[in-house]
Amino acid sequence: MTPGFAELIAEHYFIPFYFLALIVSIVTYRKYFDTELKYFPIIIAYTFFNELLGLFIRYTDTFAFFNESSSDNDILFNLYTLIFFGYFYFTYWKIIANKASKDIIRILALVAAISFLINALFSNPLKVNLFYATSICSWVLLVIIGLYFKHLSPNWNWQREKYNLMVWTSIGLGIFYAMLPILFLVGFLEFELWQKYNLRELLKVLIVLMNAIFIIGFLISRRRAFR
Repeated sequence: MTPGFAELIAEHYFIPFYFLALIVSIVTYRKYFDTELKYFPIIIAYTFFNELLGLFIRYTDTFAFFNESSSDNDILFNLYTLIFFGYFYFTYWKIIANKASKDIIRILALVAAISFLINALFSNPLKVNLFYATSICSWVLLVIIGLYFKHLSPNWNWQREKYNLMVWTSIGLGIFYAMLPILFLVGFLEFELWQKYNLRELLKVLIVLMNAIFIIGFLISRRRAFR
């Protein structure tokens, strides 16, 4: 049975935080419009509308991209995974100046792409969430974030870096994607544990936390501190 509007909002309370992050990113856009994060609002908007579309598909029986509507959310998420991680891999590659680190990012991005292709060979991406590939892409992003902080460490100064939007973005991404692979693997491989410990709620809280960190970064960041 399709839940009422109030029930839908209560169950998916994390989605408005994407919208709030989008609004704040647009309002503060002048701070970073000429940096490597200039397309970040588009990624946030894509995430927000992707979540809305997923809800629409899930709760609207008459709407489907394919004959089996249950597969529609999976293809949406698989496509989103490619675009989202591809964007951030490229963003960090542009920001990090060290050639050796750039080469590592290229190799890691290739590993992530190959993992996605291999996962797609054994599981139909139109019908199945490629959670193995998503987990590997998440771990790759964590390593790249580590490279970014290593790049900052010789001159690290929190009094300066707290105004650096890229630092806040990296903290938000790092916290979320440190947990996502664990939650994904448990959810798809050990569903009883997922249900028993209500890990879906933990995932929602992490989404809220990530977007809250993004919002803090947008609000307090300064253009000159970006690096």
